[in-house]
Amino acid sequence: MYQYVAKRVLLVIPTLIGAAALVFILMRLIPGDICVVRLGSGGGSFDPRAVAQCHQDLGLNSPLIVQFLDFVWGVFTFDYGISMWSGKPVSIEILTRLPISLEIALLATVIAILIAVPLGTISALKQNTWLDVVVRTLAIGGIATPSFWLGIISILFVLDLSNAITGRPWMPPIDYVPIWQDPIRNLSMAFLPAITVGYRYAAVSMRMTRSAMLEVLREDYIRTARAKGLIEKLVINRHALKNALLPVVTVIGIEFAFLIGGLVVTEQVFNLNGIGRLFVQAVQNQDYTLTQALVMLTVVIFVFSNLIVDLCYAWLDPRIRFA
Repeated sequence: MYQYVAKRVLLVIPTLIGAAALVFILMRLIPGDICVVRLGSGGGSFDPRAVAQCHQDLGLNSPLIVQFLDFVWGVFTFDYGISMWSGKPVSIEILTRLPISLEIALLATVIAILIAVPLGTISALKQNTWLDVVVRTLAIGGIATPSFWLGIISILFVLDLSNAITGRPWMPPIDYVPIWQDPIRNLSMAFLPAITVGYRYAAVSMRMTRSAMLEVLREDYIRTARAKGLIEKLVINRHALKNALLPVVTVIGIEFAFLIGGLVVTEQVFNLNGIGRLFVQAVQNQDYTLTQALVMLTVVIFVFSNLIVDLCYAWLDPRIRFA
């Protein structure tokens, strides 16, 4: 077990180096010049000497191999340099936006698990009944519904509901307050986005839970457990559900990693200054430094999410042994 964990952690290093090389090359292939964008953002003309000075200040006139080595060293030392657009440290830019995206991703994951696992299990146990039809309809609706549309509808619903109850519309706060400072204000801001994202998240996990449960319930060891006289609740919880959760855990891990940097539309709808919105701004401004750091952050989250998922397999299925 410990050897497996050590090997997986060591594999993180070449994975990050390979991802860093790919990101570095692709960013340099994008047409445009950050210095031209900065100096010409006011619409007037600019001096070519100012562009050359900007290149020197940002280190863009250094050889590409030197720029790449500096970037890789910054990844492993958590020093991503200075934003080419704002002039602020990249780590400060990310740490300012990361808590809001991380909180919404965690809340959406909890909501998805609480919805998907029970309903997916019930749908499999009640196959081809009205309960199964209702659950499948909810799952298909969640997959087919665009998140931005659901976000707008939820805002309008809350506005109408609050207007009907209190006589005045209610809007969630737009400034982020940590949950340990003001839990009510924090949750009032994060709850609607988490519900919007969590519904689609739950829909995908719900379908996976149902399919996995139907497959597991046909296995020989389930029939054997029932033939031995075990009560149905014990058969479902101890034998069927734990083994059926293997693909579900995989989906949950991948979706969680995606949510950290993939909440672009949701953050735009709810006016949240999270990682997804920062990602769009960095690409629009051709900020190589910030964009590379955000991509590497997403890669790190994906890598460690997959590691945690693999470690959960042994607990869910005793037949799995790490060599």
